[in-house]
Amino acid sequence: MRVRITRRVFACVLALATMGLGVFLGADAAPAGQPLAGDTAVLLAAGDIADCTDLAGAEATAKLLEKIPGAVIAIGDLAYPDGSKENFACYDKTWGRVKDRTRPAPGNHEFHSKNAAYYFDYFGKAAGDPKDGFYSYDLGAWHLISLNSECVEVGGCNAGSREEQWLRADLAAHPNACTLAYFHKPLFSSGGKHGDDLELKPFFQALYDANADVILNGHDHDYERFAPQDPNGKADAKRGIREFVVGTGGKNHRPFGDPHPNSEVRNSDAFGVLKLTLRADGYDWQFIPEAGKSFTDSGSGTCH
Repeated sequence: MRVRITRRVFACVLALATMGLGVFLGADAAPAGQPLAGDTAVLLAAGDIADCTDLAGAEATAKLLEKIPGAVIAIGDLAYPDGSKENFACYDKTWGRVKDRTRPAPGNHEFHSKNAAYYFDYFGKAAGDPKDGFYSYDLGAWHLISLNSECVEVGGCNAGSREEQWLRADLAAHPNACTLAYFHKPLFSSGGKHGDDLELKPFFQALYDANADVILNGHDHDYERFAPQDPNGKADAKRGIREFVVGTGGKNHRPFGDPHPNSEVRNSDAFGVLKLTLRADGYDWQFIPEAGKSFTDSGSGTCH
């Protein structure tokens, strides 16, 4: 007996197989309402956000988010001081208004509560598996990776650690032309409070080896943009990763220390969010300050 397979049936089978492959590889879907792969996507980012003792900064940046469509990433230290249930109630009053389009990364203050329990309770599946705190998904043509930079809590960030091995496997499984990773603590920072965190170098190395394009961090309460560089902090215009520190979500500001050699722009007196327009072959960035502030930063980059 002959079986006739129409183009429509074949397309359905192919679509189901592709969906299954995505599940197998462990990548999540993009946040609800975001463009399908191949379209331009908008990403809005900041970390170091809501302090129950003074929500003015978090409220100012939340108002920016409400005016701009796009996916939101919250880059750790979201609910001060201890990531408790009460602290997340304060976060909810501000950035919680865009919770349905937020994909977070945990910070050190989330882990002031054991196992960051309230962070994972608050965000649910959007925060990934509670035993990990790291996950990935596609947004437009880009592959995005949220990492857990609390190395002690996750069993280490060193080369060969469980998270570093997962990261390398995820990058190999998603050879997108454009890749962005975000995690709370930066490898490079001119911030006077924290500065460089060398524990995160293996993550930067894995991303560099896979030709990733952009890294977003927080932790220092300021805004800083670096020129593309390698994991050793050497300028690399051809393959280097551009890092942004965006600890401007609403917590207090802190002064800079001595600027790093590849630090191109710095500001420590404006709350705001970084808007990234992700194209199939590159990206545009724009720092959008809170109402009443004039500092901004903008530019474009191409994918490797």
